[in-house]
Amino acid sequence: MKPRTVLGAAMLALAGSLAAAPSPAGDTSHAVVAARQASMKEMAAASRALAEMFDGRRAYEPAAFKAAADTLSTRAGAALIAEFPSGTLGAPSGAKPEIEQARPEFEALARHLGRLAGALDAKAKSAPAGITADMRMSGLPMDGGSLLGKRPGAVEADPAKLPAEHLLHLILQDCSSCHSKFRQKQQ
Repeated sequence: MKPRTVLGAAMLALAGSLAAAPSPAGDTSHAVVAARQASMKEMAAASRALAEMFDGRRAYEPAAFKAAADTLSTRAGAALIAEFPSGTLGAPSGAKPEIEQARPEFEALARHLGRLAGALDAKAKSAPAGITADMRMSGLPMDGGSLLGKRPGAVEADPAKLPAEHLLHLILQDCSSCHSKFRQKQQ
């Protein structure tokens, strides 16, 4: 073999072994970040599927509705909190390091999202053959919100009593709120 070929093969083998070798702290962190990113993508896909069903851009299917609601419920709350352990925040992740300083606020948002997703999942378990009027949002926002945001001191309704579409909108609101406070753009 030519010296360049041997050198190139050796460098590729070394690069492969370095990539496969566990790093002292980074290997676990990388795995956590990768799992968290996969989870966020699943939640985004589930939310998009539900929104498209309510918007009429996707055919409503009870099984798909149930699966999407289950994904949100499974991934929110305590499961979401567990995906953001110390040492996995900041680059190369999109999770801001400020999560650690604002941990109570972050966890409160995750738990609230979990309650909303749990209520949506409970409704989805008995999903009808088609979207019914009682699944739809109607009237003014029931959380004291407006297009400008939630009013301070507004009383929150029991999620179990809200229509499925309203629950989805509140879930998306929580996601947006969390991302605006705790997510950084990755370069």
